[in-house]
Amino acid sequence: MKAKYANFAKKATALVLVGAVLTGSVFAKPKKAKNVKIGVLVSDVSGEEALGFRAYYEKYIASAYNVTFKYTEQLTNVEEEKSAIEKFAAQGCKAIISLASSDRVTQLQTCSDYKLYYAIASGMLEDDQYEQYKNNPYFVGQIGPSMETEFQAGLEMGKYFAAKGVKSVAIYGAFIPNPMHVYRTAGVLIGLGATYGGTNDKNAVVGQLFGDSRVNVAKISSPKVAIKSYFQGFGETTTDELNAAIQAKPDAFLSVGMATTFFTSQLNAAGIEFSDIDSFTSGNGKAMKDGKLVYLAGKYSSSIGPIFAAVIDAVNGNSIRNKGNAISLSQNYLVAKNYADFDKFYTSDSGSSPIFDKSKLDSVIGSNVSYEAFKSLVENN
Repeated sequence: MKAKYANFAKKATALVLVGAVLTGSVFAKPKKAKNVKIGVLVSDVSGEEALGFRAYYEKYIASAYNVTFKYTEQLTNVEEEKSAIEKFAAQGCKAIISLASSDRVTQLQTCSDYKLYYAIASGMLEDDQYEQYKNNPYFVGQIGPSMETEFQAGLEMGKYFAAKGVKSVAIYGAFIPNPMHVYRTAGVLIGLGATYGGTNDKNAVVGQLFGDSRVNVAKISSPKVAIKSYFQGFGETTTDELNAAIQAKPDAFLSVGMATTFFTSQLNAAGIEFSDIDSFTSGNGKAMKDGKLVYLAGKYSSSIGPIFAAVIDAVNGNSIRNKGNAISLSQNYLVAKNYADFDKFYTSDSGSSPIFDKSKLDSVIGSNVSYEAFKSLVENN
């Protein structure tokens, strides 16, 4: 009798264990999703836009998804960018998202060599570069203002100040020959009614700026608005150049990027109205409400959400392609000319409830996500 009972007990135990495995009971714990490491290349570590982007990724996205973002320090040249990618590969990263732009082609090629997925989160390749690499399986895509959009942002800024009737301006161009800054600067000059090297043709002006690697003020002819000074970069020499620009007493100070990071307090103190192409952050809101920032073309901090979704899809084996090609979608700027407009844009993209929140991103993360659905998400938000 005891033997029969023991045999029955053994069979019963075996059945329970099998049932536990099949039904997913406490005897068979579900596997936890593996954390994904993503490297982020950055050339700007302190600007308002850069800080907004980082906060969105690290404070919102990382907590909403099982992702670890590994950031670089400030990258200033192609060698540093390439070295950072190699370091991320050694650390087990599966993908690279680029916010640096010294040489994105080299970035892409290096990622491909190390079998890392590569995406551009703000800005774009030149058209011919995209055509050359769009079929690369490790190139996820690019989402950000196109070069035409960058030009239009500068053009509208220049037109705004010309319409205000300013007689003189100083111009700050942070990172020529960075393509986005070149196109913005060309737009500003043409919007002000100026010619450069005798022309106001967009492509001709852009070509000359690339060749000159800066704005050569001697090549500007501006009958309506005098260009009193131009400078670029940042550091000790920039302080002297900024002081010289302020002492020239321009009616306005036009920047194609990062003036709000470096020069807000000085321009406020000098009482000089200024503009920038940046993003909607608390610091820029204060400058517009209480200071002399009067024109801001900006992006949402969460505008880099969709490219993250595309990267995760690629890492999970669900790459989104446009007829086999890497994603390439342009995003426009929003423009605030007063604090009321700024506040409307800023509050709609707050840290805990961004425009591209988890519910929106989840709609394009997973298997069988179409390019059309992804494109619709980006363009409708």
